Amino acid sequence: MEQIELTDVNVNSFRSYQGGYFKTLISPEQSNGELALLDFVLPKGAEPPSHLHTQEDETFYVLEGLLKITVGNITTWLDAGEALFAPRNTPHHFKIISDTARFINLITPGRLWHYFIEFSKPCNGEPFLNTNLQAPSQEQMQDMLKVLTNTYEIKFL
Repeated sequence: MEQIELTDVNVNSFRSYQGGYFKTLISPEQSNGELALLDFVLPKGAEPPSHLHTQEDETFYVLEGLLKITVGNITTWLDAGEALFAPRNTPHHFKIISDTARFINLITPGRLWHYFIEFSKPCNGEPFLNTNLQAPSQEQMQDMLKVLTNTYEIKFL
């Protein structure tokens, strides 16, 4: 896996990720590590499996589209203008119900932002959605899981 230097990352530019893209609104370096704030646009099917964070909390705020988020045993449907908090050590997952969704993801503290930078690429020109979503290669999936479980202590259920 190619090592990315933070000095090479333009936090104000869009990055391609899982068939969609995101933009960093606030990086952990801008908040003394306290948080990261990301603006995601993802297609249906780009969601992670059920997992829990041992080190950070997540908050989701939907700007466009419809998300179904399960936190613990409670499932909530979020439409534009609605938000939900997923505390650390609580299993959660989300499903994009609409064709695409745009949402703000607040991660506290912000260290997990580095994962998104490592497993994304700068967008060349205008960002776009890839509607022909393909699963990551087996090697890339293993790299992602290794980093998530070993570096960020995320547990997949």
